[in-house]
Amino acid sequence: MYLKVIVTPGAHKERIEEKDSEILYISVREKASGNRANTRVREIVAKRLGVTLTQVRILTGHHSRSKMISISTL
Repeated sequence: MYLKVIVTPGAHKERIEEKDSEILYISVREKASGNRANTRVREIVAKRLGVTLTQVRILTGHHSRSKMISISTL
């Protein structure tokens, strides 16, 4: 399963919005430096979908706000 995500790092409040059926908007408090925001995004997606953290992988957009995430099923 693939998921397109738009991330806002350094937000005051964590938030998840699904404005469009194809894109998930996630705001995280962590800064983008040190890969902290990407790690938090993976944690949020894993919790929302009920999968483990190792099943969530960022395919594209490691240094961008727009990301393509892969969720593998076991």
